[in-house]
Amino acid sequence: MTASDATIAAVLGVERSLTGRRWRARHGDERAGLALAQRFGLPEIIGRLLAARGIGAEEAERFLEPSLRNSLPDPAHLKDMEKAVARLVAAIRGGETIAVFGDYDVDGATSAALLRRFFGAVGANTLIYIPDRQREGYGPNAAALLKLKAQGAAVVITVDCGITAGEALEPAADAGLDVIVVDHHLGEPALPRALAVIDPNRIDEDSPHGMLAAVGVTFLLVAALNRALRQAGWYKERTEPDLMQWLDLVALGTVCDVVPLNGVNRALVAQGLKVMRRRGNIGLAALGDAAGIGEKLDAYHAGFILGPRVNAGGRVGEADLGARLLSTEDEAEARSLAAHLHALNAERRAIEAQVLAQAIDQVERDGVGALVFAAGEGWHPGVIGIVASRLKDRYNRPACVVALASAVGRGSGRSVPGLALGPLVIAAHQAGLLLNGGGHAMAAGFTVAEEKLGALHDFLEVRISAVLGEGGLAPELNIDGALAAAAATPDLAALIERIGPFGTANSEPRFVFPNLRVLRADIVGGEHVRCVLGDGGGAARLKGIAFRALNGDRNNAMGQALLNAQGAGFHVAGHLRADHWQGRNGVQLLIDDAAPAAL
Repeated sequence: MTASDATIAAVLGVERSLTGRRWRARHGDERAGLALAQRFGLPEIIGRLLAARGIGAEEAERFLEPSLRNSLPDPAHLKDMEKAVARLVAAIRGGETIAVFGDYDVDGATSAALLRRFFGAVGANTLIYIPDRQREGYGPNAAALLKLKAQGAAVVITVDCGITAGEALEPAADAGLDVIVVDHHLGEPALPRALAVIDPNRIDEDSPHGMLAAVGVTFLLVAALNRALRQAGWYKERTEPDLMQWLDLVALGTVCDVVPLNGVNRALVAQGLKVMRRRGNIGLAALGDAAGIGEKLDAYHAGFILGPRVNAGGRVGEADLGARLLSTEDEAEARSLAAHLHALNAERRAIEAQVLAQAIDQVERDGVGALVFAAGEGWHPGVIGIVASRLKDRYNRPACVVALASAVGRGSGRSVPGLALGPLVIAAHQAGLLLNGGGHAMAAGFTVAEEKLGALHDFLEVRISAVLGEGGLAPELNIDGALAAAAATPDLAALIERIGPFGTANSEPRFVFPNLRVLRADIVGGEHVRCVLGDGGGAARLKGIAFRALNGDRNNAMGQALLNAQGAGFHVAGHLRADHWQGRNGVQLLIDDAAPAAL
């Protein structure tokens, strides 16, 4: 049941909501949507949602039923893949030790765990090394690589890092260590000195799959290596591993690295979530239990519940905890590591809140240009990426946060659609403003001398202003349509799930429910507002929750308005989710925004 055309026009004409955003309709070709619905036997609303996402008739079937058979590319299309595979086959057959050097985030941890599981299954000797964020910083360092060689490693595979580590790889090459770089970040024209550099985003690469996360590139390496081992007769006397069993790791890393969920990524995540729900990875299962996940796992749980806990070790604890959890076969160890990571995540949140408050004070004092920029002595480098993301959301413009210690800053940046931050950071490095740095469109990391902070800020500000303007982007909220409260049913929520998994490049549908009264509202968890909404006649009621609506940012006005509504009317925008709490089969609205309505 959709709202009337007049009501839809009024609701989607909201110019300034309680969070300060303008509501904008995500327009699709209605005829195309209807045609899709008729051709594939879909409800009309699903046809419209597909059309609004640019899905045509020739793509719809693959989109609705994503499979690796139809989407996974031949790994050999990537430059240096065959060279890397030949060296690794020789290492496995010769009993050489292979070391994996992984980044400390979820993409790096899942990539490292995937390789450890594969190498264990094929009988290879493996070492795992995850650098300490505070002592070693991001990416390979010469001391660690030479240490791995001293421990017997003949080959080192860097995962989710290495493409910009030219200086660090030189001593390793001089020492005779074969390094294989497996990365997905943007690189510079000069490749690092390595045996092989596998990266769909290296400058001279023509792969159409630059959207892959590092764990997706790692999965292609595993697939190519498995094929080569089969051809070499390696499985005549041992069981060939089923690579599909590890797609849960690929899905987790892909979702958490916020890469576009279309094309091959969509298939990897869709199939990986199915594997994750079977709880075959005892580490992931233990982490889900520690976090209290009781419902069906989806991309939301991967990105916002499991991912932050896997990340917590690299942020505020021991860097290798995530990779250890994801690769262990010991149930007792899995439970212990999961509990430890769950506790570290709570510690991370407390540190993050403190740094965020200080960063906001600094930004409000210094003013905001096209770029939000904050730097602080003693800030924990493990939370600056999250703080940058919070600032980006608060001010709706790119944000960089720098943790200073001993006259050196470690920085992290997050961007907004329309502004690729990684290339700007690489340009700043090439201009001599950074000690190192890199990234991709939406996120970047760098190291900077404290004395060059001002010059770096000015460099980025000028270039971002040229793209976005001084005021940044006007905050907007995309709306897929308007619905009456009575339309919010479990059946509709189940239909919407068909076009998941949701994430970058496939956003979760957002609907406006016009002219609802707040019948009841209270605070849960200290900063969330839970409420019951009803239509004018009182015939239909809808449960809703506004997360982080009392945390002092732009959502605060909305949270206070809902709490103090006393029956007032609002147009309410958000995502519909199935609600299976305590065995019920219901639906809940995750509230993103609201605007006063004249009932």
